Parts: sequence; C-alpha cells; structure tokens
Amino acid sequence: MTIRSVILGTGAFLPEKRVSNAELAERVETSDEWIVERTGIRFRHIAGDDETTSTLATGAARRALESAGIAATEIDLIVLATATPDQTFPASATRVQTALGINDCVAFDVAAVCSGFLYALQVADSMIRAGAARRALVIGAETFSRILDWEDRATCVLFGDGAGAIVLEGQESDETSGRGILATRLHADGRHNDLLYVDGGPSTTGTVGKLRMKGREVFRHAVVNLAAVMEESLGAAGLASSDVDWVVPHQANARILDATARKLGLAPEKVVVTVDQHANTSAASVPLALDTAVRDGRIKQGDLIVLEAMGGGFTWGAAVVRF
Repeated sequence: MTIRSVILGTGAFLPEKRVSNAELAERVETSDEWIVERTGIRFRHIAGDDETTSTLATGAARRALESAGIAATEIDLIVLATATPDQTFPASATRVQTALGINDCVAFDVAAVCSGFLYALQVADSMIRAGAARRALVIGAETFSRILDWEDRATCVLFGDGAGAIVLEGQESDETSGRGILATRLHADGRHNDLLYVDGGPSTTGTVGKLRMKGREVFRHAVVNLAAVMEESLGAAGLASSDVDWVVPHQANARILDATARKLGLAPEKVVVTVDQHANTSAASVPLALDTAVRDGRIKQGDLIVLEAMGGGFTWGAAVVRF
C-alpha cells in the first residue's frame, strides 16, 4: 500500500455576468461567426465590480467542500493557482482561508498561468505524500478580464473569468489499481516568454499590464507540447492512451483540443469540452471542466482521467488520476 492523493470533491464558480459573442461584437470589431470558427467559444463570464479572484475561488472552494462532505476546518493546506491575484501580496489563498473561516492552515499562491492548476496539484500532492498535509484545497481562479486589452480583438475574445476547485485527501491506496493521482509531469521553457505574456509588473513597469499573445506560434507549441506531456505522464504511470476514459484539457481553443486528440489517437468523445461556454479561464479552466463532467455524470469513480494544460512562459503539464 502507498499514500495517494485522492479527489474527494469538485466545485466551480462563475460570475453571474455572461457575455455572448454577439454582445462582444458590439464592443469590438468581431462577429459570432469569426470567434466560433477560430476558437469554438460562444460565451464567457466577466467578473462584476464586487467580485475578485479570491471571491470566485471561495465560491468554488465551498462547492468542492460540500461535494466532498467535509468541513472547511478539516483543510490544512490551500494552494491557489492564479495569474490575477487580488493583491501583489499577501497571497489570495489567505483571503480564501479567511473567508472559509479557517484560522490556521498552510495557504499560498502558485503562478504558472494556464498550467497553474497542474502545478498547484503536484505541489499539494507532494506535500500530502510527504506527510506535510492530509487534506488540501487545490484551486484555480482568475479574473483575466482585468488584464485584457479590450481594443485587441485577437485576444480579448478568448478569455473569461471563473474558478474551479478540488478537495484532495491522502489515503492508503493499492499500488496498481487504487484511486488517486498516479503520475504528474511538469515543464517550463522561458525562451518563449514573448509569445504569451503580460506587458507589466511591479518590478518592471509598476503597473498591472495587459495580455499580449502571438496566437499562431502558441497554437503550434500547444499541440506538440500537450501531446508529448500526456504521453509522458501516462508512461510514468505505466499506462497508454487506450487506457484513458476521459481527457480533461485546458480550455483554450477547440481547434487545439481537436488537434491534440488526433495526435494521440483519442476519440473526440473522450475529451471534455467546455470552452464554448466559458472561454479560456486560464488556471481555472481545467478544474471548471472537471467539475462539469463530474456533475453531469460523465466522470465516475474509478475512471482513469488525464488533466493537461499549457500556459504563457511557456509552462505545461499533465496529470494521470484514477478518479
């Protein structure tokens, strides 16, 4: 027997304001047809004035705790993945901690943009397996609308706001068939900084900055890197793509999802797709998609799932999980 991090529950939270492509076309020079053809996106949610990354994260965390059937006070670790924190410091995770009524636990943020949830997942998993925590909240939350250039139609149509969360618990698990995180692989290559980045920061401009992206180059790297890291993580778990029940990918672009599935020889119906409903929510997109597929009954206990994502920097990663 070995200690594995088992997913006890999932949760998601989206801002109330939902913006269609047609509504967006009233603000920038674009159209529903143009956006759907190139991205598959039809809607995105935009945070209101009274909503922040931590409030969205708290909403997702509460739903994950309810799904897991445990109290917030039973959590001893919160890892929040975000590129859009409430403040430069302290960590937005500590604001979630306070909102949940947890007086003391380890709480910090992880910054790896769209791959952030995968990075946060491995950090939490490593701490659980090392005995530094027993139950953890792993959250991806973003208010990307606050760093978009709304005059750049190539990027502003792609992103939305939201949060997703899971509850992990360390449990003794059978080495070969038990539930839990079986393998995770992460990568980064900072040489590609200028392909997807934000042109500001406390140490450079003293401003928040706006998102900048060279979409064609990002697309090419995404398909190659995501297929490779999924094969790598499955290999580390001693499995093959034919063993996979569901792929829960980063929801960036429907064309990337299709191309990655083809490269791995996966049937399209095994890929969870939610990008049409909430666009690219960066670190939130994987847990949002996971929660959707769990709650609608597609993903069931015992299913083998692969989570994967790639973000600016570049960063990318994948995790193999027996749900």
